Amino acid sequence: MENIDQNSRIGAALERIAHALDTLAGTTRATARIEDGIDAYLWDGSDHVLVPVRNVNRVPLELLEGVSHLRDILLDNTLAFARGHGANNALLWGARGMGKSSMVKAIHAHIGGLADPDIGRLILIEIAREDIATLPGLLRFVVERPERFIIYCDDLSFDGDDASYKALKSVLDGGLEGRPANTLFYATSNRRHLMPRDMIDNERATAINPGEAIEEKVSLSDRFGLWLGFHNCDQDTYLAMVRNYVTHYGIEVDDDELRAKAIEWSATRGSRSGRVAIQFVRHLAGEKGKAIG
Repeated sequence: MENIDQNSRIGAALERIAHALDTLAGTTRATARIEDGIDAYLWDGSDHVLVPVRNVNRVPLELLEGVSHLRDILLDNTLAFARGHGANNALLWGARGMGKSSMVKAIHAHIGGLADPDIGRLILIEIAREDIATLPGLLRFVVERPERFIIYCDDLSFDGDDASYKALKSVLDGGLEGRPANTLFYATSNRRHLMPRDMIDNERATAINPGEAIEEKVSLSDRFGLWLGFHNCDQDTYLAMVRNYVTHYGIEVDDDELRAKAIEWSATRGSRSGRVAIQFVRHLAGEKGKAIG
């Protein structure tokens, strides 16, 4: 009996080791499933499962003020993909709080609500930066599905000796398997080249061949067909954002009062952005006894 128990423990330990090695190699097959009526998921890279998100934190597409030209470009790209046409992976980079991640989620919801017979089921999967190395395992699951998938990573960047970017680079361009035809990859980042400037400068200064030393990491951003740059907004755009939110949520406030309080709020935060605007509107709603989402 003791030998049987010992053999069982050894067998279980070997199975865990094998699973860990498969995960590192990106060969574990996902045990995930897509549920009826749920079109947003979180990818759990450690267990290779999809976690359904029943209530997505997002805003209506029309509330994204000040970035309409970027919104239209990404919307057209996503619509083409949803209809089975050619489309590019996209990198949304730039200033914090200007609606990069909100835009991805809002466009997904907008397309999902269209009554267009040419548009198939479009599913949004968010993958954490820490799980990028398991991306090949996720792709091996979705490639066999009839739906179309946007795989989305928020705040993507790489530091130091982090080599997980190689898994993403292989998927975006090149590699034997490449990116499945039913997937797009969207990423947001504060960095245009997905790595800090001081790291680029350091590698350039210490390398025997400076160009080749940094080419592999910097070229990752080149694998995105779309680069959409988000920049800090001016005061008029910020106030338009505030007014848009106030109108949408039905908050009654005098124009002069709204302008003065909105400017004061942004001054205390030291910045103007869509994030600052919605934070102010939530504060104003509290003052006015109004509940908002």
